Amino acid sequence: MARDGKQNVILILADDLGYECLGCYDGKSYKTPNLDGMAERGVRFNHAYSLPLCTPTRVALMTGKYNFRNWKAFGVLDPDEKTFGHYMQDAGYATCITGKWQLWSYNPPDFEPEWRGKGMLPEDSGFDEYFLWHAGHTEDKGSRYADPVILDNGEVMEDTEGQYGPDLFTGYLLDFASRHKGEPFFIYYPMALTHGPFKPTPDSEGWAGDRHKNDVNNFGDMVEYTDKLIGYILEGLEELGLREDTLVMFIGDNGSPREVTSLLGDRPFVGGKGETTNAGTRVPFVCEWGGRATGVVSDDLIDLTDFLPTMMQAARVSMPGDAICDGRSFLPQLMGEEGNPRDWIYQWHNPLPGQGKSRYRLQEWAQDQRFKLYDDGRFYDLVADDLEQTPIGRREGDEEAEDAREKLEIVVDHYKQQQG
Repeated sequence: MARDGKQNVILILADDLGYECLGCYDGKSYKTPNLDGMAERGVRFNHAYSLPLCTPTRVALMTGKYNFRNWKAFGVLDPDEKTFGHYMQDAGYATCITGKWQLWSYNPPDFEPEWRGKGMLPEDSGFDEYFLWHAGHTEDKGSRYADPVILDNGEVMEDTEGQYGPDLFTGYLLDFASRHKGEPFFIYYPMALTHGPFKPTPDSEGWAGDRHKNDVNNFGDMVEYTDKLIGYILEGLEELGLREDTLVMFIGDNGSPREVTSLLGDRPFVGGKGETTNAGTRVPFVCEWGGRATGVVSDDLIDLTDFLPTMMQAARVSMPGDAICDGRSFLPQLMGEEGNPRDWIYQWHNPLPGQGKSRYRLQEWAQDQRFKLYDDGRFYDLVADDLEQTPIGRREGDEEAEDAREKLEIVVDHYKQQQG
């Protein structure tokens, strides 16, 4: 049992898994019974939004701040920042991170070498233990899947030949939970799945033949293996007697890869990773927490910065008075209460500087569940036009649209003023 009423927290971040991949969002291409079951036993949010790429999402998620406040470069987390790991340590939690890091020294030697050796190392990020891929291996980061290269608390793990990275990451999560079941713990699991390269899983026919072969047709197996691992985690918590006192949250870091087309209902849905449309930013988010709220489908807006204050409330502590946090707790919604939901979400997205990111540029926008306004004036009805193909000109919309435009203009202007 968690001590002093503090609830254990496990936050799972899938890599490149759009909402269209899950059955509970009417995805038809893949079998996801464990994630669908989480939604049935807990809460499913219809309007959770990330940033379009992994580092921007992780920086906002881990610090509770909009990226204009602390963005440095792609693959870099400012070493002066305080992460949710630090905050949860301060709240008396045992903390662990397992999975993917990729927030230090991202660049190879011949590209923007001024960013090599920059960022935050895992041992400085607020976690008592870490078990990570790409935790400082700029060139020789190795495989995240078959025969993985994993840094186990500062030491490269040996004897991984024939093993599957996601199995090892998940096993470490459950081992940490077992060793700390007598005290409150926080585990952050940024998954390797379902990011390319598209390699076979141990359940794929291709595993025995060539477990390193890259084939986009493996994506479906990768989605279903992700779901399988969620089942292992939930079963493991049950066996440890921890399920009732553990808040488990699962969210995607951005849309699915652009190489992948899935079925959303009867509609072909092309992955939108890197795009600022719903295909790139609207992500699956399901939570299970000991039956406190069951079978709830929420249309409340959820932003990446909301996770830190939610976790602080679960830990029964307040944010420090001098801390900057742009988020708003959604913990009441996880208990079946109304809470204090957002009226809008704001995003600042600029993945530069960064290798392979030359096609991107700074974009800012604000949105609600239906309407979206960019800082350059483009305005869309996301219900009618979720891929943002037909902007609505000023005074071309109905009264509801024009009221929303005015509201969202105030939001964008407010944060532009904060940027100086």
